[in-house]
Amino acid sequence: MSEDLTHTDEEGNVQMVDVGDKPDTARRAVARGEIQLQPSTIQSVRDDDIGKGNVLATARVGAVQAVKHTWETIPMCHQIPITNVETDFDLREDRITLEVAVETTGKTGCEMEALEGVTSGLNVIWDMVKAAEKDEDGQYPETSIGEVRVVTKRKRSLQ
Repeated sequence: MSEDLTHTDEEGNVQMVDVGDKPDTARRAVARGEIQLQPSTIQSVRDDDIGKGNVLATARVGAVQAVKHTWETIPMCHQIPITNVETDFDLREDRITLEVAVETTGKTGCEMEALEGVTSGLNVIWDMVKAAEKDEDGQYPETSIGEVRVVTKRKRSLQ
């Protein structure tokens, strides 16, 4: 059974996959997720009227930082050279969608980096707006993060 699993050896011990013999390829992954917020909070984000500062600018920095440090937080994830990160926010009436695109040239993909960028960027938004989202009991009944997924993944040969 363990011969079918790429992150375990014959004895079932966890291991990093050896990608040393794989050719370098150009790779791109795009992930997306959303945070559900109260409409009044969305308006405050639009108006740049959140006491902690510019929510989207801060979330963008958080997303990029997370992409660059994915290998430190996901066990067995390779450290890869990030060649580009793009972030795109879409503000709706009751949610903010974040899309993160990551590009690399190397031996392994970058979908985990895109996912880390999305989840961290959304967590930064939550942190920035939590005072506006709390109810009278200090809870967050309308706030949630969800719909996180890889939407595209591509690789192409360099030859």
